[in-house]
Amino acid sequence: MKRKRAAYWGAAVAGVLLATLGLSRLKPAAPSVERSTVWTGTVKRGLMVRQVRGLGTLVPEEIRWIPALTEARVERIVVFPGTTVAADTVILELSNPELELQAREAESELRAAEAEYTELRVRLESQRLDQEATAARVQAEYQQAKMRYTADEQLAKEGLIAAVNLQISQVAAEELAKRDQLEQQRLAIAGESVDAQLAAHRARVEQSRALARLRRSQVEALNLRAGIEGVLQQVPVEVGQRVTPGTNLARVARPDRLKAEVRIAETQAKDVQLGQSVSVDTRNGVIPGKVARIDPAVENGTVTVDVALEGPLPKGARPDLTVDGTIELERLEDVLYVGRPAQGQGDSVVGLFRLVPGTDEAVRTRVALGRASVSTIEVLDGLAEGDEVILSDTSSWDAHDRIRLD
Repeated sequence: MKRKRAAYWGAAVAGVLLATLGLSRLKPAAPSVERSTVWTGTVKRGLMVRQVRGLGTLVPEEIRWIPALTEARVERIVVFPGTTVAADTVILELSNPELELQAREAESELRAAEAEYTELRVRLESQRLDQEATAARVQAEYQQAKMRYTADEQLAKEGLIAAVNLQISQVAAEELAKRDQLEQQRLAIAGESVDAQLAAHRARVEQSRALARLRRSQVEALNLRAGIEGVLQQVPVEVGQRVTPGTNLARVARPDRLKAEVRIAETQAKDVQLGQSVSVDTRNGVIPGKVARIDPAVENGTVTVDVALEGPLPKGARPDLTVDGTIELERLEDVLYVGRPAQGQGDSVVGLFRLVPGTDEAVRTRVALGRASVSTIEVLDGLAEGDEVILSDTSSWDAHDRIRLD
């Protein structure tokens, strides 16, 4: 009886040991996941368009900041932001009494300089006429002396006058010839002197005129004008505020000529090139465009890309409107690709859960990824065309190599 009982106990213990060994060799149960909570994608082969996307804003191509030319006080804001303005529209009225006084003084100085120039010109012209009269009188006396000498010379040959009288006539003619030559030289020098004095005074007049013109333009600039046709965007001053030269008083932009400034992550901007096609989504329409400029500097982890818009602007398009820009980098022909996984980066190796056909299970598969786009990515190895994989975040199942979809 004891042997029989011992045999039973031995069989029971052996059974427990065998059961424990069998259970220890079983794989842990796969976690269950609601199928509706995961996002899947199918591996495809064909054309894959590589794109990068970034947020941006619409900005005017032509912007004009209007600065203060002189120190002044803001008296009145005539036009407020949002108003359509013409080139001669007055935006602000400024005041500067000292400047207005300086302008009047400059005008007075100009009138005085012009009067002095006129008086000098008349006086020098009178002196020049006197010099011409003197030269003409000396020349006439010389001609008379020469004629008298000629006549005396003829009379001396005939023995009608003494030789001494002929010599006197000759000396007189020679003296007047020299005086005539000197007077002609003096007349020429006087003309040059007149021109030099008038030129010097004209320069002073022009200097006074330039100063008066400057003061006048500064006074006129106290009525701040738009300068171009467009829309007034900013007036960053208040009535009563004093401003210094160079202070920006208003900004005017052309609303009909806009461009997009799109900020692309610096890791994705390396493939962006001039001339690439861009789609700019204003949320009220999509505008085609081309990459026109790439900022050489990185700011806050992004690179600014200027996009020249090529299509008509949709309704509601205005400066500073937030937009989405999608740049087409290249077109890849006949490649294997899939939707971009939540944790998949370009040129990397990741573990994706591949759905097993005909079952409710998904197994972790090592996948080599290549070039990436906004919503798709190239598959280099690990998957075949038609495979279905989970693209949503699977980090919570990192400890499992398979899951069950319910």
